[in-house]
Amino acid sequence: MDNTEEVVALCKRRGFVYPGSEIYGGLGGIYDYGPLGVEMKNNLKKLWWSWMTVEHENIVGIDGAIITHPRVWEASGHIKSFVDPLTECKKCHHRFKADDVDGKKCPDCQGELTEPKNFNILVPTELGVIEGEKIKTYLRGEACQTIYLNFKNVANSTRVKLPFGIVQIGKAFRNEVTFGNFLFRQREFEQWDLQWFTKPEEMDQWFEYWKNARMDWYQSLFTHPENLQFYQHEKLAHYAKKAFDIRYRDREMEGIHWRQDWDLGRHGQFSGQDLSFEGIVPWIVETSGGVDRTFLFLLLDSYTKDGDRVFLKLNPKISPYKVAVFPLLANKPELVRKAQEIYKHLKLECKLATVWDDRGNIGKRYYAQDEIGTPWCVTVDFQTLEDQTVTVRDRDSAVQERLPVASLDSYFIEKLK
Repeated sequence: MDNTEEVVALCKRRGFVYPGSEIYGGLGGIYDYGPLGVEMKNNLKKLWWSWMTVEHENIVGIDGAIITHPRVWEASGHIKSFVDPLTECKKCHHRFKADDVDGKKCPDCQGELTEPKNFNILVPTELGVIEGEKIKTYLRGEACQTIYLNFKNVANSTRVKLPFGIVQIGKAFRNEVTFGNFLFRQREFEQWDLQWFTKPEEMDQWFEYWKNARMDWYQSLFTHPENLQFYQHEKLAHYAKKAFDIRYRDREMEGIHWRQDWDLGRHGQFSGQDLSFEGIVPWIVETSGGVDRTFLFLLLDSYTKDGDRVFLKLNPKISPYKVAVFPLLANKPELVRKAQEIYKHLKLECKLATVWDDRGNIGKRYYAQDEIGTPWCVTVDFQTLEDQTVTVRDRDSAVQERLPVASLDSYFIEKLK
């Protein structure tokens, strides 16, 4: 069952994702992350970064610029390979990739199509202040190129030895012809990349290692890991021996690519620099995934209906908030004071992402927290004032249990393990 429309509506209503420049009518393929979306996305990126750099040996990170020397995109092949032949409808003016259209009629209105024209999806920009003397370059079409550009800098300034990895999370830009499907295909998007540099004779073992390790990581986060599958590409680049996608319900989320020494070789050739290390030009296993796509698929996968109840069954580690704290009645000062005390303790001293909510009745508060994926709700009632216990409600089961206030720290810390 496709729940995309419901999730898109939830994202706008609850503050996960907004259409870009909406007050001006929007801008196709551009989105902004709201208060809940930015928290969830940051949680996701922190998990990825920690998994890569803390839980693995010999991996370091960089943060490369989004504007590079224009020769970078010649060396990478993007100026040639990012060209798509497009055809346009003379009636509705919609554009289509020529390879996606059968016949001479527009798929949308049956109007006549123009002859195909080449269209480059790199986003151009200019540097300089004097008209006529500006340098034309491009916003990066993929984030990994700055890893290759800094390969020798990293090798010379750190103590890495082959095999080793360089990781990056960063923005990329493409003038997509057929953007759409919400966050799945955007003009501005974020990628997380690992480039693993190894000796040629060790390429097979590391390719298989990273392919399986990345699938295991994704499966640990998804509510329904059975929705993830590998897809093996049959049509390969000339430098590749293998290429796999990790897909969510047949939609690409991350690619694992056998890149050989092609990238470092090309940049060495175009720059005139020696990019060898330990006597060889290393071969590369690449894992390149979409942060926004993963964000979207996690929402689609966690969206759950149980009778009249709607909730996001998110892994608590990526939920925007971990705990919500309520006073049972917002018009009772003694309940509000005690609830505020617990809220501030969890938020400021325990460093848990905790939200306060005293709007409406308790049922509406539970409903709102379910819909944004908050795993646990703590309610302060009159019994709390007598025996220092509170009600803790679990999001997934809606079951409530009575716990001492003093044990909340250890309870949530243990749950988040």
